[in-house]
Amino acid sequence: MKVAVILVEPEYQMNIGFVARAMKNFDVKELILVNPPELRGEAYKFAMHAKDVLENAKIVKTVDEALKIVDVAVGTTGISGKVYLPERTPISPEEFAKRAFLYGGKIGIFFGRESKGLSNEELEKMDFTVTIPTSEEYPVMNLSHAVAVVLYEIYKQRVKAEISTEENRHLRKATREEKDILVKYWSELLETLNYPKDPIRRKYFTIMLRRVIGRSFIYAREIYSLYGPLRLAIEKIKRYENDKH
Repeated sequence: MKVAVILVEPEYQMNIGFVARAMKNFDVKELILVNPPELRGEAYKFAMHAKDVLENAKIVKTVDEALKIVDVAVGTTGISGKVYLPERTPISPEEFAKRAFLYGGKIGIFFGRESKGLSNEELEKMDFTVTIPTSEEYPVMNLSHAVAVVLYEIYKQRVKAEISTEENRHLRKATREEKDILVKYWSELLETLNYPKDPIRRKYFTIMLRRVIGRSFIYAREIYSLYGPLRLAIEKIKRYENDKH
């Protein structure tokens, strides 16, 4: 399992440097910056002995470009939904870390802008969301502190994960592309059924499945077994509708 830290439109050089430093603390080397400011001396100053993390950082223009680099996309938010909102219904860093090392692909952890975080539209594109439990009086953490907390939880699980990975190395986890295909079939089935009739609720049903699949770290063998029944159901429903006319 590989981890990449992805900063979406970071605003302050100091925080970028501190994030690189936290990554070095917990042995995470891959930093991806989405539409960042030009890295200057201040970022390198605060990175201290993690300057190599900044020097090797990948720079992309959009979140969609970053999504193509990873197999599992994890969004982070300091504000969870007061009512059920799929894009803002998170799990804790500890729960995420326990599952993460069951996976053999690359996990990208997306952190949003210091001023406003990730948008709902961006969070919808994630496989699931993580939030750090904090005081309701002041729930939003500094960017670099949030990165450090999440990476610390992952680091704690490393020894256990190495044992688990060795035991299960013959099983391949599903890639992001394979999971996307499953979600696409599910969305097509809902469209074919016209269920729910409200398009917004239908969209949420699709997001819910993406969350379930993302949290499960499903094996490729398991995901391929789900393709067939969904395809067959879609074909039979369409054939029935055509015969009626």
